[in-house]
Parts: sequence; C-alpha cells; structure tokens
Amino acid sequence: MKTLALVSLGCAKNMVDLQNRAGKLLKGGFTLSPDPDQADVCIVNTCSFIASAREEAEAEITRALELKARGQYKRVVVIGCYPQRYPKLKGKFPGVDSWEGVPQKWEKPGMPGFRLTGQAFAYLKIAEGCAHKCAYCAIPNIRGKYRSRPVQDIYDEAVALLETGVKELNIVAQDPMLYGCDFKGKNKCRLSDLLWALDDIKGDFWIRVLYSYPSEISAEFLDWINNAKHAVKYIDVPLQHTVPEVLENMKRKSAIGATLSAASALRELVPGVTLRTTIMTGFPGETEARFNVLLSDLRRMQFDHLGCFAYSPEEGTAGAKMKNRPSRKLAEAREKAVMGQAQALWTIKSKRMLNKEYKALVVAPGVARMESQAPDVDGVVYVDNNNVGEFITVKLTQVKGFDFVGVGSSPRCASKQ
Repeated sequence: MKTLALVSLGCAKNMVDLQNRAGKLLKGGFTLSPDPDQADVCIVNTCSFIASAREEAEAEITRALELKARGQYKRVVVIGCYPQRYPKLKGKFPGVDSWEGVPQKWEKPGMPGFRLTGQAFAYLKIAEGCAHKCAYCAIPNIRGKYRSRPVQDIYDEAVALLETGVKELNIVAQDPMLYGCDFKGKNKCRLSDLLWALDDIKGDFWIRVLYSYPSEISAEFLDWINNAKHAVKYIDVPLQHTVPEVLENMKRKSAIGATLSAASALRELVPGVTLRTTIMTGFPGETEARFNVLLSDLRRMQFDHLGCFAYSPEEGTAGAKMKNRPSRKLAEAREKAVMGQAQALWTIKSKRMLNKEYKALVVAPGVARMESQAPDVDGVVYVDNNNVGEFITVKLTQVKGFDFVGVGSSPRCASKQ
C-alpha cells in the first residue's frame, strides 16, 4: 500500500479540508506512514493569513523537499491557503509535484471520516469564505465569498461523527452567525435552526460554536445557548480592538457599539458563560493613548480567555495602504503588554476555580478539557484518567500556566462551570 504523511498548518477550518482530502486517499488505498518523515506522498496543508503563517508554510515546504531530495518522500503536494493566495509561486520551490489551492466546491466527506483531532472531538465546518471586508484581513481574497453548506450534509456528518464516539462537535466557519444567509434580503440567517436540529440528536455530547462577530449575535442564538441540552456556554467573540477610531479604520464600524458592550451584555444574557476574544495591536491609528484605552477596556471586560497578535500588513488589503501605523517593534511590545495583563487577570481567575468540581471530556490519555476550554487555544486539565472520549468529574487542584492539574473521577458531573 502507498503511504501518506501529513503536515497541517493554520486554523481548524483549514484542517477540515485536509481531513476530507486525506480521508479519500486512505479509503482509496493509501495508509498513514508510521514514520512521518518517510512516505510515498507528503501533503503540506498551508496557511497564509499573516506573515508568520507564511514563514511557517515556507519552512515546512522546504523541509519536505529536503526529505524528498534524500529519498524519504517520493512526492510532495502543497495545498491550502498559501498556493491559493500565491498560485505563481510554485517555481520558488523546485521539486513540488502538485500546487493546489483551497477546495472551490463542497464535497461531502465520506463517513466514517478521517480525523486529525482524535477520538473525542471533531470540527464541523458549516460554511466557507467570508462576507466581511475588514481592512486587515486577506481571507475573503483567499477563501472567497461566504457560502453555507447544505443543512442535511451538516446534519448527516454530525450524526456520523457522533456514531464513531465523538463527544464534542465544534462548529466552525469564518462567521457562523451568518450561516444560511443569502445576503439578498430574501431570508434570515438560520444558524439557530441548524443548532436546534443538531441538539435533537440523541446522546451525551457537547456542541460548541466558535467565532461570533460581535454585532451578529442574535436573540435566537442566545436562546439556544441558554436552553439547548447539548450547548456549551462558551462564546468566542473576536473584538480585535475596543477604540472606535481604530475599529473604524479596521472597517468594523458597524460592530463598534456591540464591541464596547459585548462582555457585560453576554454575561447578563447568558449566566455562567465563558468568554474568549482576540485582540490586534499596532493597526494604523493606534496611538499610545488609544492603546492605553484598549488596556483599560480589557481590564474592565475581564475576558476569561484572550489571544493577541501584532498587526501584519497584508498585500491586497485596505490596511496595508494606511498611514500612521506603529512600528512592528512597537506593535509586538504592545502585544506582550496585552498578554501580560491577561496573564495577571488569569492568575486571579484561575485560583478561584481551585478545589471545585467541573464536568470535563477526556480528549487524550491523561488530558481533559472543561466546557470553558475550547480545543487548541484555552489550555487543558491534566488528569489521572486515560479513558479517551469519556465525560468525567474533575476536581481542580493546581494551576500550571494556562492549564490545570486535576483529579478525575466518575463520568457524572457534580456541577457545571
């Protein structure tokens, strides 16, 4: 049998594309190589969202070609956002056998599908592309216009995933809140309809919705998250900034009001909710005074989880042509300041959680996640339990950075976070 090696870079949505492609190859006669540095075919799935992602992609492509030159790979296939954004750059990497962008149409994955996430959880992509035109973002140029997957396809995939033992469905798209919208005023977005349909599936599992544009969170979505039996009370609302002048430069003017009120409003409307956000530093127009306002706003908002990155001017975006942009060095220093403040706030919050019990899902031997922890970004709980795919009660005993150590016991939960 031919062997396959996989390199997956970038976001979960990009990973889903690789899973679908690799799954078809595996069903067509390939097998995963026991040695990832030696295979008949190596697929490098790339990201090109920002400069650091491109550098990582280029490094992995170069590494794969070096292994090919030594006879460890027979073919190197590069797919994803990098070749989609730079279709003419294949010549920069002599030896690449195939240079392919992102999928241009939906292909229903065969089930049971191949998953890079393991047994316990899966990503369920419900839409492709983006309808926003944020001044800093190249994703609409890479992934195209927003388009929703058919409801039945998503439902069937969810059922098939759960039948294989998945206990957490993570709903992903560039903007899940716009699911079902045709952008012509003929119908309303129907994310809540999809979510209620998924909630009707029998079994003990979680549904987590990732990424929520602040001004698009609807009353219907909040009703679902408050009342659905499988809903995780977790909302990832990427604000990017809090200063109106900077948000206007980012072309997020329509979200200014929702941005400033998001944290307090969501906590009032969804009791017990866990909130995550993403912040960008160094965008054009961010003065020292405005950055200090951002820090003050973040202290007030007290997000449970927060990520931050320094702005990278991207070719083909409005932001790349704007003046009054802080230097890269200053943007990175401000990034460190935001994360330093977040770490200090987390130190206080996390200690309050110690010696309490929470429901958690064992996602790997000795590793679990609570409802308040999304995969890959929010930390984990190290537990004395190797039953992957089982819900347990975990008592938190120690904080380790953004992770916890806990004692896991029965599959029943004493209290929800």
